[in-house]
Order: sequence, then C-alpha cells, then structure tokens
Amino acid sequence: MKKALGVLYQVPLWIYFIVSVYPLVWMISYSLKNNDEIFSTNPFGLPTHFRFENYVTAWSQFNIPKYFINSIVVSSIATVFILLFALMFAFAVARLTWKFRNAVRIYMLVGMFIPLQVIMIPLAILVRDFHLSNTYGALIVPYIALGLPFSTMIFYGFMRGIPTEIEEAACMDGANIYRMFMQVIMPMVMPAIATVAIFQFLTNWNEFTLAYILISNEAMKTLPLGLLFFQGQYSTDWGGMGAVMTMASLPMIIVYLFFSEQVERAMTVGSAVKG
Repeated sequence: MKKALGVLYQVPLWIYFIVSVYPLVWMISYSLKNNDEIFSTNPFGLPTHFRFENYVTAWSQFNIPKYFINSIVVSSIATVFILLFALMFAFAVARLTWKFRNAVRIYMLVGMFIPLQVIMIPLAILVRDFHLSNTYGALIVPYIALGLPFSTMIFYGFMRGIPTEIEEAACMDGANIYRMFMQVIMPMVMPAIATVAIFQFLTNWNEFTLAYILISNEAMKTLPLGLLFFQGQYSTDWGGMGAVMTMASLPMIIVYLFFSEQVERAMTVGSAVKG
C-alpha cells in the first residue's frame, strides 16, 4: 500500500517532467527536418532523415558566430554589472542605517512596475544623444537599468534574513565595512547571487524588443535578431531557424546546469541562516 501511494505521488512529477522536456525535444527534432516534414508529412514525429546540414547552413551562411559573440558579450557584461550594483545597493539599504534608505529602496523597486513600452521612445532618444547607437553600450546600459530593481529586491530579502550577531562578531574581530561585505555577507548570499545571475543572463540573452529598436548595424546584432534572417519574402528556412534556436538554447542550459546546485540551495538558505 505504501509503495502504491509512493508511485501515485510521483505521477504528477512525471507529468510535469514530460510537459517541461517535450518542447526541448520537439525543438531539436524540428531543427533536423525540412519544411515538408515540419508542416506536412511529419510535424510531430522524429525526423525520418536527420538533416544536420541545417546546422551547417545556419552557422556558415547566416553569420551566426557573430550574433553568438554579440549576445555573449552583451549578456555577460550586463549580468556582471547588475550583480555588482545590486549587491552594493542591497547591502547599503539592508544592513546599514542612514536617512531616506527606505525611500531610496522604494524608488528602486518602482522600476519593476514601469512597462517597457512606456520608456522605449525616451530610451532610444537617450541612446542617440549619448552616442551609443549601434554599440554594445546601447544594450548593456538599458539591460543593467532594467535588471537592477528585481535583483536588488532578491538580495535585500536575503540580506535582511542574516542575523546581526554575525556582523557584530566580525566587527569585534576588527573587520571594517568593506571586509564585512566581501568576506561575511557575500559568501552567505552566494545562492541568491547564482539565482539572480541565471535569471538576468537568460533575460538578457533572450531580449528582443530593445535590441530590435536600438541596434540597426548588422555587425552588432544579437542572436534573437539573427532569427529574422531566416524569414524570407516568399519562403522561410524553418529547419535552419530551428537549428539556430537549438544553438541559442545551449548557453542557457549550460548556465543553469553550472549553477543548479546553488539555485537549489537558494530555496532553503533563508531558513538555514535563521535557524
């Protein structure tokens, strides 16, 4: 009876697993077919003939390496600065006492509720006036600004859960504020850092709207923009587009696998610290 109940409890998890993995399997299968198989003869089954030439064509004829490099540069630099600024800001408002700190924190969080559509035109004007058009900075600076509110909220919650006795002990040992931040607070919020890093990197990697508006130079376009080149006026290479989508997903999967243990720890670290 107990074994039957254990199997019954696992059924929803297996259903969730299948529903989650199927889009990835379908995308890989999609990337190995031609247009006839995708739309007519075999839309949902495995490829009858594995067309690896879709990957060769996508990589060699559509400037995919350049798009890849641009996406990696923009996403990585923006994520690093988001983590740096958000950590320092969260430490200042969560662990230090100074006038107007709550007002400043609320001001930062208001940025989460501003629709992107509202700021697109002013942002495009600012990018032009600061001579950032068609540069990495045209995307990196807005990505940092858009990523800070959510990241600071996550770090603020983690830092508020750290007992003050830990800081008092560090002060008694002679640690100044900078050493306390680097050697005491930073290691304790490492799971949150991993979680925010994954979320922000994936958000920046997949971002399309701002990149489409702010970047017009072919040499500076990111990978999501590269998908547009597979759509022609009279025909579309859907197999090649699937190959690009599969290649574009690999960095995200690798990043998640690299930080997966830290993400799991982030779910329980709050209660562990308080205990």
